[in-house]
Order: sequence, then C-alpha cells, then structure tokens
Amino acid sequence: MKQIVIISGKGGTGKTIITASFASLAENKVMADCDVDAADLHLLLHPEIKEKHEFRAGNKLVIDPQKCNQCGKCIEVCRFDAISEHQSTRAPEHQIIIDSISCEGCGICAKVCPEDAIMTKENLCGEWYISDTKYGSLVHARLGIAEENSGKLVSLVRQNAKTIAENKNMDYVIIDGPPGIGCPVIASLSGVDLALIVTEPTLSGIHDMERIIGVANHFGVKAVVCINKYDLNLENTQSIEEYCQGSNIEVMGKIPFDKVVIEALVRGIPVVEYSKDGVSEEIEKIWERVRSHCDESVS
Repeated sequence: MKQIVIISGKGGTGKTIITASFASLAENKVMADCDVDAADLHLLLHPEIKEKHEFRAGNKLVIDPQKCNQCGKCIEVCRFDAISEHQSTRAPEHQIIIDSISCEGCGICAKVCPEDAIMTKENLCGEWYISDTKYGSLVHARLGIAEENSGKLVSLVRQNAKTIAENKNMDYVIIDGPPGIGCPVIASLSGVDLALIVTEPTLSGIHDMERIIGVANHFGVKAVVCINKYDLNLENTQSIEEYCQGSNIEVMGKIPFDKVVIEALVRGIPVVEYSKDGVSEEIEKIWERVRSHCDESVS
C-alpha cells in the first residue's frame, strides 16, 4: 500500500481538482481529504457519510455563574481579551463570561480566581467522517470556526484512511493535502511514499513551490512537481522546469489552462469524467507517471 499526497505551497493551484481526477482514475484506493481548514474534495466526490465522530482537542475555560462573585481579577490577567462583563437578559446584574473563540486555554484566569469559579473543559473542535463514494472510501473532516489543532485532526484522518486501506488490502491512499508549509502540511507529509507538488507559473507560485520542496526534503519525502495552467506564462514555466532540473526533481507533467475545468467544477464532477481530451489526457498521463514513480520508489 502506497500513500500519495497532493500538496501545494499556496492555495488555488488546483490540487483538489487533480486529487479528484486521481480518485476517478486509480483503482483499489482510499481517499483522504486532509485540508481540514477548508475541505472541498467532497464537492467533487459526493460522499455518503457512514460514520461521524467528534474531534476534541485542547482545553477551553468556562465560568460557573453560581460561584463567580464578579471580582474582575480574571479580566485583568487575560492577555487575549477573552473575558468580559455581560449584561444578562434574565437578571439585572452583570455576569462575567469567557469568549470561547478568543480564549487560548492558558488557564491563568483559573489560577487567580479566588472562588474557584473557572473550570477547564475539553474543547469540541470539529468532526471527522468515514464515507462511501462511487470511487471508494473517503475519510474527511470539518474543523470548527477559528479552531486550532488542525495538525492533530489531519493525523487522525490519515491514520483512519491508512487503516481502511490496510483492512481492505488497497493499493493506494490518495491524500488531498493542505496548502502552505505549516503544521497541517507536515502532518500530511510524514510517512508518505510520494508528494506531488502542484504549482502554477506565477512568482508567488514559484516562491511557495520552493518552500514546500524544502519542507519535503527536510522530512525525507520524495517530491515531484506538476505545473498547472503552464501556458499562462511560458517564461515562468521555464523557470520552474530549470529549478526542478537543478534540484533533481522530476516534472510529472504540464497541464494547460482550459475553461473545461470550470465547467466540470460547476457540474461537481472530476474533470477527467467531464472531458476526455486536452486537460484530461494530461492528467491521465500524470497519474500513470506518478503511479509508476511511486511503485518504483517503494520497490
């Protein structure tokens, strides 16, 4: 079983479109959407949720109004402006409340409270799911608004996808990774067999591609590159190819710009199913190269 992650140094390069196409083209695979902060692979794979699980991580603090004497010491020590007085609609007196979004869970307020009125509770950050699709099993998640611990949730999604693949004797786990170089990306990269980096011929695309290649190299993950919308700037495309050649990184393919991709997105299907030429032909070639490259590297 091989794990392939599709990542990008920046958002909007088209990695989810390529991941969905790989899901359509590959056989004996499990998909994992690890872009938990802005998951959208489900828009193209249309999963039917079979299991739903809560994701809890970190701590938040709450005030017991029965114990609180409104002394205000917690307000004075909170560095995140998460505690404030609030006029209750049910009583004439003020109440002190903690804004769960602003609270970082440091616990200083609980230490200075003379009445022990502030308690710690485990934080509900989001949910994760195991679903069925026409392409196979999909493990995906949804992180709550302004919630953290996305790296931990990514690891949870990946582990469950790997377990399903092992139990069903699948050949691949295809992972739609998050953009950037932060903790969720590191959690997506660790232990995979191959990372396909999707970039575009813009200055920001080149810069962020170089950064994510550095992250992959740091963790010892074999990286290859795909250039999306390469014909929008042939000079920058040449710069990407020269950089990859100098860094001994193979370019798996170059996908042209085509409005057919937008049409496929509007209809909510992978582009390789919507059209059989142009972009789809190139993505099919890229998948065959990625699959062969991954098989060779593992063997």
